[in-house]
Amino acid sequence: MASLFFYGYWSVEYLPLMLLSIVGNFLFGLAVSPKWLPDLSKPRKKLVLGVAVLANLALLGYYKYVNFFIENINGLAGAHVDFVSIVLPLGISFYTFTQIAFLVDSYRGEVKEYSFLNYVLFVTFFPHLIAGPILHHKEMISQFQSRWGLVIRNRNILIGLVIFSIGLFKKVVIADTFSVWADQGFDVSANHDFYSAWATSLSYTFQLYFDFSGYCDMAIGAALLFNVWLPINFNSPYKALDIQDFWRRWHITLSRYLRDYLYIPLGGNRCSENRVYFNLMATFVLGGLWHGASWMFIIWGALHGFALMIHRFWTKAGMRLPKPIAWAVTFVFINITWVYFRATSLDDAHRIIYGMFDLSSISSMPVKDIPTGNLAWGGSLSDTLLTYLPHGVAAHVMQFAAAAVALFIVSRKNSFEIVTGGNIGYPKVFGATALFGSAMYLAMASTSTVFLYFNF
Repeated sequence: MASLFFYGYWSVEYLPLMLLSIVGNFLFGLAVSPKWLPDLSKPRKKLVLGVAVLANLALLGYYKYVNFFIENINGLAGAHVDFVSIVLPLGISFYTFTQIAFLVDSYRGEVKEYSFLNYVLFVTFFPHLIAGPILHHKEMISQFQSRWGLVIRNRNILIGLVIFSIGLFKKVVIADTFSVWADQGFDVSANHDFYSAWATSLSYTFQLYFDFSGYCDMAIGAALLFNVWLPINFNSPYKALDIQDFWRRWHITLSRYLRDYLYIPLGGNRCSENRVYFNLMATFVLGGLWHGASWMFIIWGALHGFALMIHRFWTKAGMRLPKPIAWAVTFVFINITWVYFRATSLDDAHRIIYGMFDLSSISSMPVKDIPTGNLAWGGSLSDTLLTYLPHGVAAHVMQFAAAAVALFIVSRKNSFEIVTGGNIGYPKVFGATALFGSAMYLAMASTSTVFLYFNF
């Protein structure tokens, strides 16, 4: 009931839609399970599964992609079909994918328990409801059933508060600092030289990481107050040495979902080499489209699919790069592709990318117009730079300094490693109360923007 109130507080009109989805998917899950409706043959259960999955995709497609298809039909056919006024329900992508996984697992006989109350809690549990992670039924239900969940466990409360505080700090201090520069750089009226283009791309690269990683830390921390462990969704992805390694570390539950419910059913690695390449590309194009109704997301997904094809060819040929070069190539590729992810059009993306490789502008004086107030986080360092350097130069120095600090942070231990040493045990961080209090103060003082993944 608390989780339903939490969701309804945003917009109560979409609460019945989510409840209808939950009831319908639970009944479909019973129908396709080998344990229920024994008179229903396996081919018919498979047909029911197909209908259920299509119903979920149709619901998601209506709210998320109708206007996208109307826009493209109008553009291709010269038609003038009116757009439909649709507000994307918060979290619909996450609770729809979570329930599709439940349906497939139920059909496979991997769901062991069918309590409706536990199922509703599984879907609506507030820490993960609106921006993930994408959960499996089996990894949550056992925790809901455990009697340990009814006990106040000081260890979990302490760990939860520390992880929540780290995530809150990532969001309101780091991500929201970079968001100002990213928004200015991606503005359609912005013109870019070498310095401003790199400052813009790096700002979004770190904004997105600390925003989504911060949210996931906060989700894990909040869930631990109820003795529930959510799966780790980030494992230092900017430490990756190749693109495959990156996708094993970034948005882990989405990568797992795409692998188990799309890539493997398409044939995975168990087919001809050309088909494997097709499977990789199809998986990541659809993964890009999942993020939103835009060709920019599709292009971003296609670029990652192409990179994975190159990586597979490279490794099968037995070729390797030294680790520092491998890391640099991977990070620069990820940084460039985030430009397509963030930009609203190809022209906007290419304007930034062309600037990143405009070597002729290196010798020119940066004149990026950044309000002085947006450099206040640098304290006396900002004041000193603004005193002795032109405004544009000082601004870029501060931006690149912030990017260097962010890069140093992501190269160190992540929040889970800091708190538990990589194991579920007593926290190794002390002063949790002070850290939590400081983070809460910063949150109240911040003019925080919405979490980025609420948009997806």
